[in-house]
Amino acid sequence: MATNVLCEVNSCSFWATGNKCDAAAIYVVSSRSDDQASTSEETDCKTFVKKDEHPYSEN
Repeated sequence: MATNVLCEVNSCSFWATGNKCDAAAIYVVSSRSDDQASTSEETDCKTFVKKDEHPYSEN
């Protein structure tokens, strides 16, 4: 299992310094209706939570 997940979406509540994802688990899905992604552009990170919307956010 990956322990060093990189993420450049600094508006996500799980984004950490050094472009790291600090989420305990990552959930990625296909954005295609047939669930058969062929490129990274055809995937979506469902772990994303906007910083000011995270239930445990200190903001």
